[in-house]
Amino acid sequence: MSAGDLFALFAPGWLDILEILIVAALVYRILLFIQRTRAMQILLGGLLIAGVYAIARLLGLDLMRSIMDAVFQYGAIAALVVFQPEIRSTLARLGQARMLQLFSRLGETQVVEEIAGAAERLSNMKIGALIALEGDVGLDEYAQTGSPLRARVSRVLLGAIFTPNSPLHDGAVIVSGDTIKAAGAILPLNRAPVPDRTLGTRHRAAIGLSEETDAVVVVVSEETGRISVASRGVLEKGVDGAGLREAIAGAGPRAPTGTREPAGSAGRALARALRLP
Repeated sequence: MSAGDLFALFAPGWLDILEILIVAALVYRILLFIQRTRAMQILLGGLLIAGVYAIARLLGLDLMRSIMDAVFQYGAIAALVVFQPEIRSTLARLGQARMLQLFSRLGETQVVEEIAGAAERLSNMKIGALIALEGDVGLDEYAQTGSPLRARVSRVLLGAIFTPNSPLHDGAVIVSGDTIKAAGAILPLNRAPVPDRTLGTRHRAAIGLSEETDAVVVVVSEETGRISVASRGVLEKGVDGAGLREAIAGAGPRAPTGTREPAGSAGRALARALRLP
């Protein structure tokens, strides 16, 4: 074999490069998602077991190797059962890539209109409401404090949830994409003192969640019917229809950047000090 043939054997073609880029992008998206969930700890545990198996084979530990062989024999089925929620969510989030967003603009516009329409209707009726829109930071921890729904976002459903005397009207609704994850969820109250003493528990919870995460939280006051939006620890009161829709449209996962501002008031202060974006 000549040197030219040897070089051609190891020189990747454009199809090979394209395949490598696609696989790398998929692996990156999966890792980006599972770092926010318990799946990362489970994955690390699996890697630890694989390391023990490699050591057992290297040292010739027959008993341990036999046990590990039996574990790996059924490991694929066990992984499908354990990772079922994460696999479903990961596949759903893959459809939120920038390349596919051109095909989902209509769906996003519909979600914005459903949430904004529900907030405006509740505002006219002076019914209190608290709607948290998930961003890059997952809200599964807070969703677990409420009742899971996994329902499509609709103004009718949101109105029914916040109807007075309903079992879930006192808590928050957590929305991820076009899905209502949970209702009746408990959100953290703000830590920093608020100058406005007229703000109730809903508004303080909205500020608190926006301090700890990058979520956008819509609040409807039960006393005045006023709509407010909390983002990055700041509460904007008296938002009109256009501002409400703009805030809702700006919620949701963002494209990863070189530097992300840390969540929480302390993180934001540090980011400002370091002149981070």
